[in-house]
Amino acid sequence: MGRSRHDTDELLMNIFDQHTPQTGETFTTLLSHKNITIQHIVSSDTIENKTYVQAEDEWVILLEGEATLLIEAEEKKLIKGEMLFIPAHTSHRILETQKGTLWLAVHIH
Repeated sequence: MGRSRHDTDELLMNIFDQHTPQTGETFTTLLSHKNITIQHIVSSDTIENKTYVQAEDEWVILLEGEATLLIEAEEKKLIKGEMLFIPAHTSHRILETQKGTLWLAVHIH
């Protein structure tokens, strides 16, 4: 027999439940298992000027909003529903986001 939805309420989260920060971004780890980490990210429209160069690969999908990233020296504009793969050790930075932009990021270690 299957479990009812209420048997696992402590494990449930609606991906669209979000609080938009005044500045920067909020990161919530949804799952960390073996070599994968999945994060829920919510961006304000005031983003920190930070360059990322990560040891792991990253795949992101924009669930809501819009964002412009600088990957190496190339600008990439993402709109709702678009995905992007960022290989490990690739320099990237968020240039601009729409307030309330919602991301799902998968880090592959």
